[in-house]
Amino acid sequence: MNQSVDVLIGGTNQQQLKLNAKMANRHGIISGATGSGKTVTLQVLAEGFSRIGVPVFMADVKGDLSGISQPGSQNSKINARLETIRIGDYQNRGNPAIFWDIFGNSGHPVRTTISDMGPLLLSNLLELNDTQSGILYACFRVADDQGLLLLDLKDLRSMLVWMSDNAKQLKGEYGNISAASVGAIQRRLLVLEQQGASHFFGEPAIRLCDLTNTDFFGNGVVSILDATKLVSKSPRLYATFLLWLLSEMFEELPEVGDADRPQLVLFFDEAHLLFNRAPIALVDKVEQVVRLIRSKGVGIYFVSQSPLDIPTEILGQLGLRIQHVLRAFTPKDKRAVKAVAETFRPNPKVNTTTAITELGIGEALVSYLDSQGTPTPVERILIRPPESKIGPITNNLRSQHLSRSPIKGKYDKTIDRESAYEMLKQRAESVEPETPSQSGSRNTTKQVNKTRRRSNRQSVGEALMKSAARSIGSQIGRQLIRGIMGSLLGGRR
Repeated sequence: MNQSVDVLIGGTNQQQLKLNAKMANRHGIISGATGSGKTVTLQVLAEGFSRIGVPVFMADVKGDLSGISQPGSQNSKINARLETIRIGDYQNRGNPAIFWDIFGNSGHPVRTTISDMGPLLLSNLLELNDTQSGILYACFRVADDQGLLLLDLKDLRSMLVWMSDNAKQLKGEYGNISAASVGAIQRRLLVLEQQGASHFFGEPAIRLCDLTNTDFFGNGVVSILDATKLVSKSPRLYATFLLWLLSEMFEELPEVGDADRPQLVLFFDEAHLLFNRAPIALVDKVEQVVRLIRSKGVGIYFVSQSPLDIPTEILGQLGLRIQHVLRAFTPKDKRAVKAVAETFRPNPKVNTTTAITELGIGEALVSYLDSQGTPTPVERILIRPPESKIGPITNNLRSQHLSRSPIKGKYDKTIDRESAYEMLKQRAESVEPETPSQSGSRNTTKQVNKTRRRSNRQSVGEALMKSAARSIGSQIGRQLIRGIMGSLLGGRR
C-alpha cells in the first residue's frame, strides 16, 4: 500500500494541493454546471482514495464512471497539465472495482428488505401524507407484534390488506386504520413496483462488508452502482437507496476514533435528489447522520450543480469544497453565484465571485481542512488528470469483469423464504368457510385467527440468527428498535 496519506487533487505551476486523508471523513462537495468537469473530479478523488487503501462507493448517474477500472491513455492536453502541476509519478492504471445494479443487468443485484428500510424512508419513498405515514408505522408495529417478516413488496401489501380486514380489532391498540388510507398506500406501491422497485426489495440483502474491501495490494475496492436507469426511471428510489445505505453504514460500522484515513468514502451524485421534497423530519435525520458518521470513519461527498442544493445544516459540515464553473446569465443566477462565493473562506489573491464564472473545464476553486481542521483560504487550481480511463467501458469488457468478480453468484439468485405473505395466506386457508349459521360469528372466527397466528410465528432460532435485523416474534418484536433513519423508536438497532 502507498504509505502516503495525502490525496492529490490538483494544483498550479507554483504549488500542489493535497487533501490530508486524516480530514477526509469531514465530508465534501463537488459542484458546478453541466460539462464543467465534476465527473472527472469525482474520478480523481475516488482513485486517490483507492490508492491509499480506502474503499469507495459511488453512484454512476451518467454511465461514464466504469472507466475507473481500466488504465487511461495520455495525450498532449494531459501531458501539458501534468507538466504544469509538476506531477512526476503519473502512470496509466486502473483500479480494483465491483459493479452493482439494482436491476441486476449491468452489475451485481442490490437488495434490502422492507423491514430494514423502515417506515420513515418508505414513507418518503412513497410520498405519503401524515395520516398515511401513520398507517405505515402501524403496519411495521403490527408485523413486529405478530411475528411476521416484511421482506418484499408482496409482504407489505399482504400486511396492509390484513390490517384493513381486521381494523376494528386493531383499533384499540394501534389506532384507527382507514381503508381509504390503506388503499392510497396500495396504489403508491403499485406505482413503485412499475418503476422496478420489486428488484430492490427482497433477499439476499446486500452485506456492507462487500462494499468495504481492499485488494491483494492494499488498494481500496471501488464499488460502482449503475444508476443511469434508476435515476431516469425512479429518482426517488435512487435517493431513498442512498439514504438507506448511509443509515446502514452508521448503524453497522464500528467506531474508529482518530484514524489516519477513512474506512470508507461515499460519493452521492445528483445530490439534490436526496433532499427534493423530503420531509423536515427526514432531512433532520440525514443531518444527524452526516454529523455523527465521521466517528465511524466514513466520508460523504455530495456531487451537485450548486452547493445551494444542499441544506444549510449539512453544507456547514462539508470540509472539502470543489467548485467548478457556474453560469450567470440572469439576475437570479448572479445572486446564486454570490451566495456560493460566500461559502468559501476568502483569499485576498482570488476574487471568488468573478472566478466562479470564469473557470475553464477541469479548473476549480478549492478549499479544504488543514491538519488542524481549519478551512483553508480558497485557491484556484487545475484538477489533476485521472490515471484511469475517462468514460465508460464496453459492455463486453463489463461482462468479463463481472465474470471475474470476487462476489460472483453471491447475490444473483433471489431467495423467497416464508414471510408475511406466505404466513397470512396460510392463515386464510386454515380458516374453514362460514356456513349460513356462522355468518354472524365473525368475531369468533377472528379470535381463531388470533390463536392460530401465534402458532405460525417464526422459530426463535431463526430470529436470533437474523440478529434482530428483521422483524421478529411478538414479545421480542415489542422491544425492537430499528435504525436511525428507518426507526420506529429513533434509536440504533
